[in-house]
Amino acid sequence: MNEYILIGVSILLLISVLVSKISDRFGVPVLLLFLILGMLAGSDGPGGIYFDDPALARSIGVIALILILFSGGMDTDWNSIRPVIKEGLLLSTLGVLLTALTVGFFARALLGWSLVEGLLLGSIVSSTDAAAVFSVLRSKSIGLKGQLKPLLELESGSNDPMAIFLTVGLIQLITQPGLSPLNLIGFFVLQMLIGAVLGYCMGRVMVFLINRLKLGYEGLYPVLTLSLVLLTFGLTNAIGGNGFLAGIILARHDFIHKRSLVRFHDGLAWLMQIAMFLSLGLLVFPSRLVPVAGIGLLIAGWLIFIARPVSVFVSLLPSALNWREKAFISWVGLRGAVPIILAIFPLLAGIPEAHVIFNVIFFVVLASVLLQGTSIPLVTRWLKVYAPIIPKRMYPIEYTPMGGLKSELKELTIPPNSPATGKAIVELGLPADFLIILIARDNDFMLPSGGTVLQGGDTLLVLSDKKSLDEMLAKLTLQENGKEAPG
Repeated sequence: MNEYILIGVSILLLISVLVSKISDRFGVPVLLLFLILGMLAGSDGPGGIYFDDPALARSIGVIALILILFSGGMDTDWNSIRPVIKEGLLLSTLGVLLTALTVGFFARALLGWSLVEGLLLGSIVSSTDAAAVFSVLRSKSIGLKGQLKPLLELESGSNDPMAIFLTVGLIQLITQPGLSPLNLIGFFVLQMLIGAVLGYCMGRVMVFLINRLKLGYEGLYPVLTLSLVLLTFGLTNAIGGNGFLAGIILARHDFIHKRSLVRFHDGLAWLMQIAMFLSLGLLVFPSRLVPVAGIGLLIAGWLIFIARPVSVFVSLLPSALNWREKAFISWVGLRGAVPIILAIFPLLAGIPEAHVIFNVIFFVVLASVLLQGTSIPLVTRWLKVYAPIIPKRMYPIEYTPMGGLKSELKELTIPPNSPATGKAIVELGLPADFLIILIARDNDFMLPSGGTVLQGGDTLLVLSDKKSLDEMLAKLTLQENGKEAPG
């Protein structure tokens, strides 16, 4: 029997990897494909796998989200999100609250539920998932102007705690009628504050341990970071924090085997996404979605066209973003795995309308991903926020920062009007701490020597400390700061 389970799991994983090519080719959000695959494999589909264990599905989802959020934090550029911290926090707190309220009042009027039950549904569906957005953009080679990309990354990575708090708090109000809403406000502020501080501190502790332990085997470093990730999220989530911050703190610093560890956690995050969406797809019974299709469409339409735009435009009133950028943020507020996982909480708490809530939320997520996700390329161009993606150049060498070495590997491009154009490297008077490792010209790589003549458009891979790098930037009048070299 165990062999058949192993074969079944491996086949599902293999098919999931293969169907991701559909996303790459046609721009269909990959999470939608994984969910559909899980539904097809379930008891209502040709796969015939019976899975009706909400507790297990929630556990898989929570562990998956831990690793996905941490990987997202590690892959987030602190310098890019710093200018949009205010906007990101407004969207992840006030924006979530406004979405929950707007959808909640509509659900109450539509379904005839109590206000608390309506708000519970609104809270569950209030958080967003930017991964689906960026998978579509990458498949179509579409970039975004200005600060839209880091803002969406920050919002989606930091809005889960607010949605979780609202969901858990409203479930407590339903199951404990004597509890006052005022009791939850102080608890929420305390949880968020302590959680943020602990997330920051654990991020610094992780950097310290990774760099100081000096493990004898490189293969132990992924084990170390994985254990620290689970510990960090366990501690921060226990008091309402979000380990996404720990991932960002870790990404800001250099540490041993950074590039290989980033790749490890990226691969692990993909595995967790597949496992999470497959289990959620297995949990739903498509035949139960049909009776709620009308209600689901109405709530999805209200969320997409009313609630999300209202929450975005109100939250971003203090922002300098123009109306096109705000409209784009409104449209790409896709719902993802978190609402489905949160929809399991009422099932486990025994809420009377729990099964209706779960099926409606699942239908809303499908509708959101299908409608908004597939129209992103068109909306990007219509709102004129499109920017071409500059592909990262991959180099045949890799740099691992070590303790005590202040130099960093940077990527510099020589513009056509630079004083370095047409000159040999030996003529540039490079500082002693500025070393050109490799030159990329068109599609070729060149090993530099003193007699190598530079041309406009050359990309230099340099090893330098900050002082020497700034000196050469000024001397060569390069038109953009050095970028960290991709791995």
